[in-house]
Amino acid sequence: MADKCTPPDLEESLIDFPCDFPVKVMGASIPEFHTVIAKIAAKHDTEFDNDDTTRNVSKTGKYVSLTLNIHAKDKPQLDALYLDLTNNELVLWAL
Repeated sequence: MADKCTPPDLEESLIDFPCDFPVKVMGASIPEFHTVIAKIAAKHDTEFDNDDTTRNVSKTGKYVSLTLNIHAKDKPQLDALYLDLTNNELVLWAL
């Protein structure tokens, strides 16, 4: 298993690939949100394990944030993942 992403030096790439990379996604707290997000993650990471996903519900219960643990192989993989996440109508934001 790869190491966690390391902080960058000023002259180096921001991310040292391959690495395990956390992606946080927020949306409405509806039953299908987690399922849809897990399918998107699995599309971009064949090693994605939905059991490693952390789920936090807002105080009001209206929103949920998921932290996905992605095995990032390269920047194009992460870019494609973020594009699919942010283009999904259920996603409010992804970091």
